[in-house]
Amino acid sequence: MHARILGFAAFAACLAVPATAAVALSDAAGSYTVSPAGSSIHFTIGKAGGGGFDGAFARFKGTIRIDNGDVGRSKVDLTIYPESVGTGQSRIDAFLRSDAVFDAANSPEIQFRSTSVTRTGDTSALVTGRLTARGKTFAEKFTAELDGLKGGTIKFHVTGKVLRSRYGMDVGTPLYSNVVDFDMTLTGKRG
Repeated sequence: MHARILGFAAFAACLAVPATAAVALSDAAGSYTVSPAGSSIHFTIGKAGGGGFDGAFARFKGTIRIDNGDVGRSKVDLTIYPESVGTGQSRIDAFLRSDAVFDAANSPEIQFRSTSVTRTGDTSALVTGRLTARGKTFAEKFTAELDGLKGGTIKFHVTGKVLRSRYGMDVGTPLYSNVVDFDMTLTGKRG
């Protein structure tokens, strides 16, 4: 559900590259399709007293459009399929897919659409967007760091925190943290 936010952050990182950096913004301008083969969307939920669990989404898609003439016109769209969630524990996976958490049967997509990008460094940016999960939409922020641009392929490291209670997924709190930490690698292919 929070993976979409990361996609927007990746976009922001691309916009954050100044003309004097090793990779110029004009070099990154264009449209990219997120490639699942070179990307990953991981999350962690802590537990009181230590522990918790880690997971990832195996299926997602997205696009990144970087406009070097007007950063404000750049766009990131990311869709995550919650039925693809995996923690390595089938019982937890089934619970996460159930109506207690993602309700994947009735809410098969989590979507993130960027609304603004703010440069925070030479290769980093803060990406703000609208995250929709289980029919609820809220503004979320992610940090994106440009990890590389080569041969029409762009790569970002995206991190962020989302409060799961906002989306009706607060089962298990306070034993399990309300904060979901996202750590994503998003690789886009130009074209």
